[in-house]
Amino acid sequence: MELPNFISRLMQQRDIQMRTIWVRLHLDAPLLIGILLLTLYGLLVLFSAADQSWAVVTKQLGRFLLGIILMFIAAQIPPEKYRVWIPSIYVAGIFLLVLVLVFGHTGKGAQRWLNLGFIRFQPSEIMKIAVPVMIAWYLGAKNLPPRFTPLLVSAILIIIPAALIAKQPDLGTALMVAAGGLSVLLFTGIRWRWFVIFGGIVAATAPVAWLFMHDYQRNRVLTFLNPDLDPLGTGYHIIQSKIAIGSGGFFGKGWFNGTQSHLDFLPEHSTDFIFSVIGEEFGLMGAIILLVLYAFIIGRCLYIASNAYDSFTRLLAGSLSLTFFFALFVNIGMVCGILPVVGMPLPLISYGGTAVVTVLTAFGILMSIQTHRHIIKT
Repeated sequence: MELPNFISRLMQQRDIQMRTIWVRLHLDAPLLIGILLLTLYGLLVLFSAADQSWAVVTKQLGRFLLGIILMFIAAQIPPEKYRVWIPSIYVAGIFLLVLVLVFGHTGKGAQRWLNLGFIRFQPSEIMKIAVPVMIAWYLGAKNLPPRFTPLLVSAILIIIPAALIAKQPDLGTALMVAAGGLSVLLFTGIRWRWFVIFGGIVAATAPVAWLFMHDYQRNRVLTFLNPDLDPLGTGYHIIQSKIAIGSGGFFGKGWFNGTQSHLDFLPEHSTDFIFSVIGEEFGLMGAIILLVLYAFIIGRCLYIASNAYDSFTRLLAGSLSLTFFFALFVNIGMVCGILPVVGMPLPLISYGGTAVVTVLTAFGILMSIQTHRHIIKT
């Protein structure tokens, strides 16, 4: 009987040592494992979506490595430091958005990038984190649930960057930034009547917003309502996406065997519509595996939020978690035809640089909240 007890105690001591190592590194092991598995899955899909181009995969891997390094750095910084830096980060983000409108690089009909010569990036991606973080910083110092004045100030803090991004024009990212900021309110205990009032205001102003939309944005809404209205024009993306997903069946056509993407019927198959490649080549099972990985990561993020040690870190972790959820929900809903087509990458799967680095940095902040919670408790 003593040998099993000795082995049990030895295993418990080893588990404690391992947890201590992870805490000292300020890394959350379950979240890190989920991120690495999702990243590996994304690289496998991207290799096929990019027509087996090692150059594309290598470039994306380099971006992931940069993101992992920034995630590790962000995890070392105590949440209290973020509390001090957040206003400056938000103001710097607004300044970059103004620079985009004045000196921004134009691509695919939109002025969204800043080109510094050695690097080109989208400041709007940074604001996906900066806005919810700013709202969490502001409301975290107030009595919760917030009253009218804090809600009004929060709305202004959200509207300014969202309007600047919509001006580029990038309506999809503007809506994501606004959703990220509004998601903070879900964790403040705000009364649901305020959401009803806000929904009513949005519905009432929708006809006015329609007048200020660009022609391509109106076409996207009309295409969402009836994709067959212009099957060779504005409805082409979503029709080909549905064909790709539906043709995959339960187990898919197999890796590298997707016809819609490899025969160039499916546009943007390595970026915004990469989920369609998953559906075609890996079928329903491949999509389920992807969703399980996403669910695990989001569940862990929400667990970190629920165990945060004060209002600021709870709001911060919760808003970053929901921002990540909104991004994948919008992308998958878009390619499946249940949401209008917007320029929204699938997190950690789509080819791209700024979005990957931004998401991984956000995960670093979440790990900081989780690991520094243990330090504060001790």
